[in-house]
Amino acid sequence: MASEPITVSIRREVDPDRIAEATVWVQTGVNLANRYPGFLGSGWVRAGDDSTVWHMLYRFSDEQTLAAWEDSPERAWWLEMGRGFVRDERAKRRTGIEGWFDDPPTGSVPSVTDAAEPAALPAAPPRWKQAVSIWLGFFPVNLVFALLMAFVPGWDDVPLALRVLATTLVLTPIMTYWVLPWVTRMLRNWLVPAA
Repeated sequence: MASEPITVSIRREVDPDRIAEATVWVQTGVNLANRYPGFLGSGWVRAGDDSTVWHMLYRFSDEQTLAAWEDSPERAWWLEMGRGFVRDERAKRRTGIEGWFDDPPTGSVPSVTDAAEPAALPAAPPRWKQAVSIWLGFFPVNLVFALLMAFVPGWDDVPLALRVLATTLVLTPIMTYWVLPWVTRMLRNWLVPAA
């Protein structure tokens, strides 16, 4: 049986005096990973304008392609380049889309630099709750996009495959960076009830 795609979620704390260098460094890592077979995409955001905390995600099609990237000399070189300004790094892996439902600021992510045994990760919400959350974000965004595109002259004459391509190219970043994080924040208590 083929393995599922794997998402790696990383929280890094960066030297506040070297934000510009860190920005270039992160983009260099994305560009390097992008050249590896099985790379499905990545994203990174800072927690705020003056924050030194960065959250990064990257995804590979399976364990083998992820291992090829993580064991590569290019990645080792890239990590070494960041050693001067990355103060702390924590990482975890998830299959499927569960990583979107994690809450990185909770401190529940085990540090890869800690010598002690990392704490257990909280369980991801059931897949049906994940599906409902995604639908709650995707339906209104897709509906608004479809309504707006109805006013674009000639849109209906564009072949279906190209319309779907354009729609997904526009909506995927919107969902990834704004809608899904907002929906999961709003539904946090429902997705992961307090014990």
